[in-house]
Amino acid sequence: MNIGLWLERTAIRWPTRPALYLGTEQVADYAGFDAGARAVAGWLAAQGVGPGDRVAIFMKNVPDYLIVQYGIWYAGAVAVPINAKLHGREAAWIIENSGAKLAFATPALANALAEAEAPARIIDTGGDAYAAARAHAPGTVAERAADDLAWLFYTSGTTGRPKGVMITNRMLINMALDYHVDVDRVSAEDTALYAAPLSHGAGIYNLMHVQMGARHVCPVSGGFEPGEIFDLARYFERVHMFAAPTMIKRLTLAARDSGESGKGLRTIVYGGGPMYVADIVEAVDTFGPIFVQIYGQGECPMAISVLSREEVADRDHARWRARLGSVGRAQSSVMVKIGDEAGAELPRGTAGEIMVKGDTVMPGYWQNPQATEKTLVDGWLRTGDVGFMDDDGYVTMQDRSKDMIISGGTNIYPREVEEALLTHDMVQEVAVVGQPDAEWGEVVVAFVVCAPGQALDPAALDAHCLAQIARFKRPKRYIQAQDLPKNNYGKVLKTELRKLLEEEAA
Repeated sequence: MNIGLWLERTAIRWPTRPALYLGTEQVADYAGFDAGARAVAGWLAAQGVGPGDRVAIFMKNVPDYLIVQYGIWYAGAVAVPINAKLHGREAAWIIENSGAKLAFATPALANALAEAEAPARIIDTGGDAYAAARAHAPGTVAERAADDLAWLFYTSGTTGRPKGVMITNRMLINMALDYHVDVDRVSAEDTALYAAPLSHGAGIYNLMHVQMGARHVCPVSGGFEPGEIFDLARYFERVHMFAAPTMIKRLTLAARDSGESGKGLRTIVYGGGPMYVADIVEAVDTFGPIFVQIYGQGECPMAISVLSREEVADRDHARWRARLGSVGRAQSSVMVKIGDEAGAELPRGTAGEIMVKGDTVMPGYWQNPQATEKTLVDGWLRTGDVGFMDDDGYVTMQDRSKDMIISGGTNIYPREVEEALLTHDMVQEVAVVGQPDAEWGEVVVAFVVCAPGQALDPAALDAHCLAQIARFKRPKRYIQAQDLPKNNYGKVLKTELRKLLEEEAA
């Protein structure tokens, strides 16, 4: 079925319930939310957009984001969410690869797409075309099958180019139902606060809140500001939000410095990167038992495993600390195992690759059969994460088999940064690694071998990166090296570079 039906049903059942907010200002009730989505759907149909067509969303966190998203779904089209922090060129590449017919963008991002010559019609949400879409005659909700695409989510790959994860209606439905069973219960009195990007997991979590007729709030700042979050939590009283571990650490530090208690924060679901045990212990001590951990990937969105609020807050179990260092147990719609190189299941307690199978696992990558074949084996998703499972089913992640860096809950792939740096005349060779950081989880560090006659100029490299890739991906530090450590095959030994950083820190 079309996942958009959940909004239609809620609007019929509870039309006057408050739905969309910008800060504390109500923008729409559920009848208005539904009407806005129907208008966008009718306008899309008039532009020749039909079932299965892709429509990109390159927008900041604003209430219209959800109206556009459901308008796309009502039309039977596929939403292509693009991280608003990406460079215009990066967003334009995603638009081209997805074959999107249109791209909705908030004003500054619309300009970035225009400058990047994005190969699709750009709809500036501050312009006349979007005003016409919002005023259009309402469309109907297109019929879609459970295995039809709903979201085409781009996640970075080891080659440096993003891969389009095909996310179906069935995947989203099961993810949301798992949430109700395994993660948290939602009621109409709850408020979903979107301080993390709507293009990612925080945005997917709108589904169960729409289903139950809850409120949806975008901060006026458009992002994560601890003081603003505390104020909104007090105002709305029953606030749910998704947060990366670095956000929780910032909230905890802000509360400690200001004396805030976090009143009104009912549930914070965290994931997207490693959470240090000491940090979550301090967070629970500060705010109480409001935290739930989930583990997922774009290829199995938000739905691999869960550590419940009771388990996160437990200090009585004999192994509470080990469990708190895990990513929990399998969610209801999936099976999880630890596999060897061939995918065969390993005994409990033995380290191997975390693998998952079930109705929340993707059918494959968009127009990329080679990557699909490598990642999906007999229906099992090979996550690329290394860990083990104990006798009680708790999965502990030990490492990532890929070189991905997670900084502030956002994935950064080194090769993409390296390719950008290598186009500068100053750079002869470069290797990018992640360095542990108390605030961000990891920060990007570039080891640079300068071209003959050149000297390292970090400011010039910073400017060069900013012209090609998103600001958050650029290195926080550049280290000049005479050469890079390599094996007999000429492959750079990044483990040696990480050891250098560890020794320096020690």
